[in-house]
Amino acid sequence: MSIEPGWPVAAALVLLMGLALLAHRVSGYALERPVLVAGLRAIVQLSIAALVIAAAVRSLAWSVALVVVMFAMGVLTTTRRVEAARSWPAAAAAMAVGILPVLAIVLATRTIPLTGIAIVPVAGIIVGNAMTAHTLVGRRSFAALREEHSQYEACLSLGLLPGQAIREIIHRRAPEALLPGLDQVKTTGVVTLPGAFIGVMLGGGSPAQAATAQVLVLFGIMAAQTVTVGVAERLIAARRLAPRDLAAALID
Repeated sequence: MSIEPGWPVAAALVLLMGLALLAHRVSGYALERPVLVAGLRAIVQLSIAALVIAAAVRSLAWSVALVVVMFAMGVLTTTRRVEAARSWPAAAAAMAVGILPVLAIVLATRTIPLTGIAIVPVAGIIVGNAMTAHTLVGRRSFAALREEHSQYEACLSLGLLPGQAIREIIHRRAPEALLPGLDQVKTTGVVTLPGAFIGVMLGGGSPAQAATAQVLVLFGIMAAQTVTVGVAERLIAARRLAPRDLAAALID
């Protein structure tokens, strides 16, 4: 099975975008412009990515370089989303600590071959999900620190160190960043058929091969997200990862 570019696809895209814009208008979310821009960017970026990936997967070195670029874009995206652009080194560290062990395990066990065509899609999925978890823990933690600043000051007055006071506020919220990933794992094959599964099936693989590939990816996502969130929480507590306003507010 293959989906070829053409008028049917173009018509479907226009109708789907129209449905999304109409839903935003009816719901009053006022996000029509961002949705339209996101859709247009997706078309352009995926078109370019298709050409780049087709060339990169022929060389292991270029495939690794492509993964590095994807990682850099993930760090840039998540730091902007949590409004902590200056803390990009900390965000990169949190994501890298989550991603690298996962890739090392799947390569060391020879679960996936050391080829560009295998590394790029698996690494892309892991990077994307680590980015999502980082964004969620950052947004939830920073919102809590702003809303409960008086509690932070109360903790300091009781003798807690700044890092301890911050963790007192954010620790119970950090696991919320992992819930979407956990739900995806629990419902896969029942509610959803994720991308790796569909990709293997569309590529001509057997159902058993598709299921194996998807389980591998899901376990990798869980590991990468959990480590990323845990490290990000500690970096937030250490005030190495924070928006400018909180960096100034969370003083000794």
